Amino acid sequence: MVTERSGRILNYVIRQYITDAIPVPSQAVADKAELGVSPATIRNDMAQLEREGYLIRPHTSAGCIPSDMGYRYYVESIDSVDLPREEQYLISHTFHQVEKEVETWLSLTASLLARLTQNVAVVSLPKATDSKLKHLELISVQDTKALIVVVLEGATVRQKLITFDEAVKQPDLTAISNKLNKAYAGLTKKQITNSKLELTKLEKNVGEHLDEIMSTEDGKEYQEPYLEGWHFMMEKPEFARGNQISTLMELVEQRGLLKVIVPEKIRTPGVQVIIGKENQNEAIQNCSVVVCHYGLPEEAAGTLAVVGPTRMPYTRTIPTVYYLSSVLNQLIRGLYGKENRS
Repeated sequence: MVTERSGRILNYVIRQYITDAIPVPSQAVADKAELGVSPATIRNDMAQLEREGYLIRPHTSAGCIPSDMGYRYYVESIDSVDLPREEQYLISHTFHQVEKEVETWLSLTASLLARLTQNVAVVSLPKATDSKLKHLELISVQDTKALIVVVLEGATVRQKLITFDEAVKQPDLTAISNKLNKAYAGLTKKQITNSKLELTKLEKNVGEHLDEIMSTEDGKEYQEPYLEGWHFMMEKPEFARGNQISTLMELVEQRGLLKVIVPEKIRTPGVQVIIGKENQNEAIQNCSVVVCHYGLPEEAAGTLAVVGPTRMPYTRTIPTVYYLSSVLNQLIRGLYGKENRS
């Protein structure tokens, strides 16, 4: 059981190890932690923390390092913290300087997240549970060919070449676009399929291509995330030797990193921290993941995460992930015309 004093000792050891990556001896705690007790008492408390699994002694004569259990205690004891106002302002100002496009926002988020946390940042594209049609356009290419351009809510644009059995002029294509936009805008593929709208043979042809485009989009389980900060990870002493980095890179090449680091269901709203062997996949059990969803859960949601060693500056990483997720929340709501939605 962690007492108030042993909790202070544990937190001191963890803070020092996060900073220095060197096992912390009891004498260093006695000299610098200002606990007002004797070195012998501190040694006894650290020995008890070791027996209970909060600390690990890599070598008999060495100091202690935190275990996953110790880091969990530390994370749970962190009071709510915010990024400094100056940093919040700079981040917000930076977003206002870039183009209003989802890809630009996510690329910027990954870059900022990696730089501010000095670890690997992973940011996924917002994925709609069911795509909704925002607008479609038919553009004549040749007498019997037209380009269908489909814009889905969330600024996803898809296009495809359609071949007709007969020549179709642009005014007729425009009339078909107007009719389908009026009837289908804001609807999901299922709602469009169940629609009772009377269609001509030509309109049915266009509708089939629209159905195919939306079905493909709904069926996508994974899109390549934005990744930044590998050089920060490689500089960590934990990853200077061994094949841990190469294992993570293999996951990236196999398009599997996002699936591994993000739990199937994040249990609670807000930021979640997954430490060491709490990760189910062995490839990242020497890492911690700080992860949060952003966007509109019922319409388009994505994930941003920081991956780094368990010796991660949690008091810095958690508020950074939270603040950047809140920025993306506002941007995505604005994109969907829901700035005022709570």
